Amino acid sequence: MIRRYLNFFGIDDTEKLLKANEIKSNPSIRVNTLKITPEELKSRFLELKFSLERIDWIPYGFGVKKESLNLGSLHEYLQGYFYIQNKVSMLPPYILNPNLNELVLDMCASPGGKSTHLAQIMKNKGKLILIERNKKRIPALVFNLRRMGIHNAIVINEDARNLQDLDLKFDKILLDAPCTGEGLIRDDPKRKNNKTLVDIKKMAKIQEELLLSGIKLLKNEGLLLYSTCSIAPEENEMVINNILKKTNNLKVIKIENQYGVSGFTEVLGKQLKNDLKFSQRFFPHIHDTIGFFICLIKKKGKNF
Repeated sequence: MIRRYLNFFGIDDTEKLLKANEIKSNPSIRVNTLKITPEELKSRFLELKFSLERIDWIPYGFGVKKESLNLGSLHEYLQGYFYIQNKVSMLPPYILNPNLNELVLDMCASPGGKSTHLAQIMKNKGKLILIERNKKRIPALVFNLRRMGIHNAIVINEDARNLQDLDLKFDKILLDAPCTGEGLIRDDPKRKNNKTLVDIKKMAKIQEELLLSGIKLLKNEGLLLYSTCSIAPEENEMVINNILKKTNNLKVIKIENQYGVSGFTEVLGKQLKNDLKFSQRFFPHIHDTIGFFICLIKKKGKNF
């Protein structure tokens, strides 16, 4: 893993990344504006002797600088007033920004952090289809939907690669793809040595299949947001590059704000599509987040 980092980032940034991965990230919360305003929730937290700091990226997000109690034990948590979520994980729904009247798909939905955020942005309007392949993960998803007061969502137990029978075309799709989780090391140190290059290649194949399925389900002019909590190029830019080479009706869209650093256009000795510079990467030592990747894709022209 370290040899790969040296290849991607060089000695100086690799050293900074490794040091940052030894520091557990501070918790952050997304206020559920379907139930409470950010100002009211902040006031409640101050009464409980918490210290909060506004997250620049998200108008209803706070970093928790000081905890007086366990966040998950608070009445406000059980009442669905907030979701405990890393700040970078709040970006995919926020960037996708679904409208109130749109048909939206979350391809890998459990445990529901991004799903409930999509519903929040849609103000519980429109139609939100949530796909979860693993039946054992559905109770957690349903619990969070109920806790957060979501009622514009339908949960389907299915592999997102097998959705053609739905006979639906979606305005917007979120694919927070399953991955090796290489970006989660600072919060889960076991990931330092329990993933191999074989795992990365296996996940990359699944990610390509999921992305191809998502593109087929997308309306013309529709948007798909691809994200992972991995910093491996094989699971990110290279996945998207392979799909871009298979079709001529997709383009990578420049995200309105530059939250992270630009994605790779050349890596591991391979030249990638130049538009991948519009994707964004996040690193613990630069952005004080978990490692993360985001890419916004638009479908154009005839049906795929």
